[in-house]
Amino acid sequence: IAENMTSLRNFFLYKSLFALTIWNHVSLSVENELFAAASNDFPEGDSDKETGSLPPPYTNNHQSKAGFGWVVIENTTESLSLSEITNDNVEELIALVSGFSPGSRLRNLTLTNMTVDWSAVVEILQTVWHSSVEYFMINSFTQLSDITKKEFDYSGTSLKAVTVKKAVITDLYFIQDYLYRIFANMNVAALTIAESEMIHMLCPSYSSPLRYLNFFKNALTDLLFQKCRTLTRLETLILKKNKFESLPKVSFMTSRMKSLKYLDMSNNFLRHDEDAVQCQWAESLTELDLSSNQLTDAVFECLPVNIAKLDLQGNQISSVPKGMAELQALKELNLASNRLADLPGCGGFPSLELLNMELNLIVVPSADFFRSCPAVRELHAGQNPFKCSCELQEFIRLERRSGGKLGGWPAAYVCEYPEGLRGTRLKDFHLSELACNTALLLVTALLLTLALVALVAFLCIYLDVPWYVRMSWQWTRTKRRARHDRPQEQETSLHFHAFVSYSERDSLWVKNELIPNLEKGEGCIRLCQHERNFIPGKTIVENIVNCIEKSYKSIFVLSPNFVQSEWCHYELYFAHHKLFSENSNSLILILLEPIAPHVIPARYHKLKALMAKRTYLEWPKERAKHALFWANLRAAISINLPMADGRRCEEID
Repeated sequence: IAENMTSLRNFFLYKSLFALTIWNHVSLSVENELFAAASNDFPEGDSDKETGSLPPPYTNNHQSKAGFGWVVIENTTESLSLSEITNDNVEELIALVSGFSPGSRLRNLTLTNMTVDWSAVVEILQTVWHSSVEYFMINSFTQLSDITKKEFDYSGTSLKAVTVKKAVITDLYFIQDYLYRIFANMNVAALTIAESEMIHMLCPSYSSPLRYLNFFKNALTDLLFQKCRTLTRLETLILKKNKFESLPKVSFMTSRMKSLKYLDMSNNFLRHDEDAVQCQWAESLTELDLSSNQLTDAVFECLPVNIAKLDLQGNQISSVPKGMAELQALKELNLASNRLADLPGCGGFPSLELLNMELNLIVVPSADFFRSCPAVRELHAGQNPFKCSCELQEFIRLERRSGGKLGGWPAAYVCEYPEGLRGTRLKDFHLSELACNTALLLVTALLLTLALVALVAFLCIYLDVPWYVRMSWQWTRTKRRARHDRPQEQETSLHFHAFVSYSERDSLWVKNELIPNLEKGEGCIRLCQHERNFIPGKTIVENIVNCIEKSYKSIFVLSPNFVQSEWCHYELYFAHHKLFSENSNSLILILLEPIAPHVIPARYHKLKALMAKRTYLEWPKERAKHALFWANLRAAISINLPMADGRRCEEID
């Protein structure tokens, strides 16, 4: 019975190995041995049944629990992924992997959730090293025992890339050389140790074939690879999310990496002061990622001279110094999420083709950017707090002329200021040319002002405004002087029935007809005539105003001669002024001769208005009608005035 149990246990062991290796086309001799071992203890029919139940050789991607305690995550012709590796099943794993000798088709091996001793880790690495595996990954690994010195044979390997993620070292006190030397000296093309809180890594002991090195999310510091001369073939170095602080020390680290092309230093704590030592980068470096650090404007003093692609996103840069050294080869520059207030010029980047300026503090971007940067093919300047004003109009026109060079247009370009335009897309923002062109606005305002001045001047000349202003001033001054010279009661007393205004050319009619018929006829009408009643020593204007003020009525003898007289115009103006100031009906118009409308000057618009609105007396040519004319005129002057001896005139019928 004991012998049969031993044979049964051996059968299941060999059957498991066969199921994992036959799909990978292991050598025929191994397959024959496995089948022979299985045939010794089982009938032929039973053997055929077991092999027939195995999955197809080209795929097995579902998880299944193996007999050794691990979980098979993936099992294909070229890939194998196992999980839950422990000290209990590590020997079986080593035995399994050792079966994939060079020449087998297995290329990818992944071990997940591995919790074993340090010696088991080294043994697994050594076994994989001499297998057909080219890409080996350990994901979520916990080391249990103390780390001791182990010898490692790096010869005869098919491996191209080794990846270790989420490794946990429980041994807090160990000699670093025992752990790091094994990984540092790996003669593979690519090595990744990520998310493992690794605090250091040794420089390879000899010239390393490493071309790709990834230490993402560890705890590495500025001490890494200082004075390391053996990474001369390294082309890509990723040190993202570590604890580097000094940009010059990073540059010195790369100075001996003669083949380095790409360096990722993002999400560190890098700084660079203006007074810091001069940087020294690898001349071969063409792509540099310095995003999400603490760099300021001084970073432009510490950049590789041959850099072609530079990422400075998420720093504290407020301006690009104009005096910086030229980066002749720079084609792509990312300055997003900084503190820049304007688009930089291309004085230091003559070959720049792509610029990212998103999420900065640009209110009004420079409109001459594309003129100063003719090589730029694409500009990303969206998501900035744009101020929609006249200055921004030129930038909007620039987008139309650029032929689609603004990346993210129009969705990413939105007004932030003023408040009333917040959320408006720049493509929908428009202002008139007059509102934004200062020179045009000034010229337009000047032309409008000149036109207004010309119009006012024309109206002043046409309506004789200066004359009216002068007369108003004379009237006001005369009235003030009269109030000062005479008591109030004397100022308002009437001495004449009427003041007669006429042209000197019509004086014969006034002296021979008007005065005799009014003063020497029936009644006692007194007329104020300038030849006899103007007071010597006073100005003509004062005498005119005084006569009008002391007269109950003002008689105007109208004729073509009247409208040609300057003094008649004065008298008409003052009388009309009294008409409105005292609200009295004191004007009497006598039309001595007909006046054609075109004969009346423009400044006599008041006379035109009076003749159009008021009834006037027309001097009849027929003598038979003269009596009626004088009767009507006397009736218009109907008032009793005190005589010189105190008696009053009787009212004229």
